Formats: sequence, structure tokens, C-alpha cells
Amino acid sequence: MVEITVCVGSTCHVKGSYGVAEAFKKEIEAQHLGDKVALKADFCMGDCVNGVCVKIGEEKLTHVVPEDVPSLMKGKVLPLTK
Repeated sequence: MVEITVCVGSTCHVKGSYGVAEAFKKEIEAQHLGDKVALKADFCMGDCVNGVCVKIGEEKLTHVVPEDVPSLMKGKVLPLTK
């Protein structure tokens, strides 16, 4: 199971973490990956200056915006589901 964790702490929330989480949710549903990908939230990843922070597996990504999600799914998430 691939874990995608979106930071929802105060700073990341203000920077748009809800939109990022929703974009991941829509992509997971559209690609029928609910049995292979778990979407989670974390209160703080300790990198507030660089939010929105997202972890895909153990890799932490910063400055993520909803528009990044399709390419992240294709380039980072899908290869981990195989």
C-alpha cells in the first residue's frame, strides 16, 4: 500500500493543503487506486516555510499545489503501485 500524507497544519492549511488533498483524492478515485493508495493527513511535518508538504512513501515534497498532483501521481505514485 502506497501512503500519501498531506500536511494539514496551520501554515500548510493556509497555503492550500485542503486543495492538494482533494486533488489527490480525485486522482485516486479516477484511477481506481483505492485498494493500492492510502491518503492520510499529518498535523505538521516540521517544514512550514516550504509548505504545502506532502510525503509519498518516505519521500517528502514541498511547495506542492493542486496542479502538481496529476504529474506526481504519474511519476511518483503509480510506479510504487506495481
